[in-house]
Amino acid sequence: MKILLADDHPLVREGVRQVLAQLEPPVEILDAHDYPSLFARAARHPDLDLALVDLNMPGFAGTQGITQFRSRFPDIPLLVLSASESPHDVRHALKAGALGYIPKASPTAVMLAALRQVLSGGVYVPLGLSGLHPAEPADFAALQHSGLTVRQLEVARLLAQGCTNKTISSMLAMSEGTVKVHIAAIFRAFNASNRTEAVLAIQRLPHAP
Repeated sequence: MKILLADDHPLVREGVRQVLAQLEPPVEILDAHDYPSLFARAARHPDLDLALVDLNMPGFAGTQGITQFRSRFPDIPLLVLSASESPHDVRHALKAGALGYIPKASPTAVMLAALRQVLSGGVYVPLGLSGLHPAEPADFAALQHSGLTVRQLEVARLLAQGCTNKTISSMLAMSEGTVKVHIAAIFRAFNASNRTEAVLAIQRLPHAP
């Protein structure tokens, strides 16, 4: 697997490299420090599995760089890694063609879950940041009216963040079998037949009064 990591801060690249090293299979990591070097690297490596790109780097402002990248390299999935947690930035990054958005403040487990989700063909949006669903406190209050147990509520929140069963198992210190039982209950509570339908149902929950 080959991932292109683009960020203008060397310390950030080094920290993210340590996270990427936990992915399986082993990852070959290429570096870029601005948009021109990102484009040059991508042109030389058309077999990239993923580009993990800082939203704000020298070369382009805001989402212009993402738009340019998607135009030039439509077959390379792009995932944004940004210090910004603005719902505005998330919406515009996704509109520009990013397949996900990871705040740099995210825990390692959440970052890995987001990477795996996008690498497997999905889209990752952090709960509370997309503008499609409410912020954390209101979301939790709305979930409480779904009839789920406290443990199922915790699983539902991680499920909506794009976490895999293995990640949820690790973060909540429960077996993967137990996670599957809770997810089945979540499916029933939201009349969902798969993870995507369940996540969309959770994201549509209204703000609590």
